[in-house]
Amino acid sequence: MSLVEVRAAVKHYRLGHATVIALRGVDLEVREGEFVAIAGPSGSGKTTLLNLIGAIESPTVGTITLDGLDLGMLSGDARSELRANRLGFIFQRFNLLPVLTALENVEFALLTKRLSAPKRRALAQEALERVGLSGVLRHKPLELSGGQQQRVAIARAIVTSPKLILADEPTANLDHETGSQILELMRQLNQQRGTTFIFSTHDQQIMEMANRTVKLWDGAVAP
Repeated sequence: MSLVEVRAAVKHYRLGHATVIALRGVDLEVREGEFVAIAGPSGSGKTTLLNLIGAIESPTVGTITLDGLDLGMLSGDARSELRANRLGFIFQRFNLLPVLTALENVEFALLTKRLSAPKRRALAQEALERVGLSGVLRHKPLELSGGQQQRVAIARAIVTSPKLILADEPTANLDHETGSQILELMRQLNQQRGTTFIFSTHDQQIMEMANRTVKLWDGAVAP
């Protein structure tokens, strides 16, 4: 069953008096449970495509369907709710809140849900234990290594039990060994929980581990 359908997606940006074309008629289909890499050089449109799938941006032309919903038909509030409940995001710079502990950073993803404080804390702790961080719950991001920070980011992404996780260059700021460990962790989550992953990446490790790799070149899918 298709979880994501991108049809003839075009994305333009205004830059002063110029128009920058980030995507040029991209078609993409991702089925539930896939582990997909979107690869290409810088400026090829990888992050833009992830932002469209994640309902962060809208295409200039074309349609994006996620879990049966046409994103173009949703209100701003409905898109926010979709991001909070059906999607997880992992970024290359981790995007953790520096004043919060690891546990509080993961709890933060649950604040929009109607859960008691003890339930939020229990779910956050469980997510951190799942990624191997039970010993650093009270540590703040600057007290953690890069690999540990990325594990916190993964815990934050999975704590809401999303169907789809979008990972934008998740190993870019990690050394090779740590990146391999993080990638193996995400692959385990994919296999054990059936979570769909879509990566934007330059990392050959991700491309080798992915079920398939979609290559973008100058805003279009390469043949």
